[in-house]
Amino acid sequence: MTDWIYVGSFYAAAAVALLGAFGVLFLRNLFHAGLSLILSFFAVAALFVLLGAEFLAGVQVLIYVGAIAVLILFAVMLTQRLTSRHIKTYTRALVPAVLVALGLAGVAALVMLKLRLPAAAALPAASPLDELAELLLSTYLLPFEVISLLLLGALVGAIVLARKEERR
Repeated sequence: MTDWIYVGSFYAAAAVALLGAFGVLFLRNLFHAGLSLILSFFAVAALFVLLGAEFLAGVQVLIYVGAIAVLILFAVMLTQRLTSRHIKTYTRALVPAVLVALGLAGVAALVMLKLRLPAAAALPAASPLDELAELLLSTYLLPFEVISLLLLGALVGAIVLARKEERR
């Protein structure tokens, strides 16, 4: 991959991640903010792929998008109280928080401009993911499936508890 395509892809994924993060901050609808969070998580996974960390990208998608964000969306959809119009969406600490965030962003930008990193070493030919996949799908298959059934049961239990009781 040529350098300008790589750099352009990196900046595009970073822009999408920032756009998703700003959507989480400024969208008033909680469901839409959750979808924006998922977009941001996918963009971070794309950044991991571009940096050569495919395992972290897979974990990002499986854990954060597949579990955390979906559970947040279920909680938002199943909780009637959160969808009411009486929720305060503005806080008095917004201006100081924005000033602190801009200050930290300035410090981070200054550090990134001054920091010179050494050239990256060549990647090994064999991936350590092969051994991990072999262990996960052979030795640890039963615990992996038991945990997935446990999480499924917890999700069904949360839906049953959050469901509004029907009156007859």
